[in-house]
Amino acid sequence: MKFKIVADASCDIPKEYMEKYDITIIPIEVMFGDELYPEGLETREFYKKMKETGLIPKTAMPNSYKFENFYKPYVNQDDVFIITIVISMEMSQTKIQAQMAAENLGMKNVFIEESASTTLGQGAIIIELCKFIEKCQDIEKIKEEFYRLRKNIHIYAIINDLKYLKNSGRLSSTGAIMGTLLNVKPIVSIENGKVLNIAKCAGLAKAENFIIDKIKNMDTNHSFYIVHSDLPEGAEKLKTKISPLLAPNQEVVVGEIGCVVGSHVGAKCYGIGYFSKDE
Repeated sequence: MKFKIVADASCDIPKEYMEKYDITIIPIEVMFGDELYPEGLETREFYKKMKETGLIPKTAMPNSYKFENFYKPYVNQDDVFIITIVISMEMSQTKIQAQMAAENLGMKNVFIEESASTTLGQGAIIIELCKFIEKCQDIEKIKEEFYRLRKNIHIYAIINDLKYLKNSGRLSSTGAIMGTLLNVKPIVSIENGKVLNIAKCAGLAKAENFIIDKIKNMDTNHSFYIVHSDLPEGAEKLKTKISPLLAPNQEVVVGEIGCVVGSHVGAKCYGIGYFSKDE
């Protein structure tokens, strides 16, 4: 049995893992003012354009037609099973679009589920699931592992540019202005599929220490994840700080926030992701 993994473009996975596990990403359109990019934008070009234009881009979820186009060659093939993992339903209705596509095609050889996460949280679940599939080909056990990974993923990130939280309605205009003046760095987490503003720290050093202190009951059998939006130096600094907490051979995966989530958090955001042990 061949297992084919597909996700929407809110998911961020480093290129080497995309190639290794043959992961397909369904694109999400991005709009800068009147300029529409139906296939999204490459990460470096996206942040360059964001900086040059000063615009806050908008995104639209992929429709069922895009999923249908991907599914068609695999419909009900006996030797292929499609695993579709999409953004949290609290953030987008993408799961419904994928389900509509499968229903329109009468497709049975497919598993469609929300990740209850996004960006590298979603990507981490997929990477760890791909590792599991290398060892186990049982569809029901693969589903069980997915739900276990989804339950145990933890994401914490530092937001550098407050105008994106203001634009999303998670911060008032006054709060954004005062936060910028006082060098306040909000900390966001993804819990039960929702993005929550869980703390505000005075300066980056305190913000970094705050998210590092959040690491509890880590399962060192899984990789540790670091994500950033056009801030590789921040990711590297976190990697150095976190190294003493990791197991000797524990892999660290560093990924970039792409154009979809980048439209909502802006540049210079960075954070961590890890899996906790089963409770």
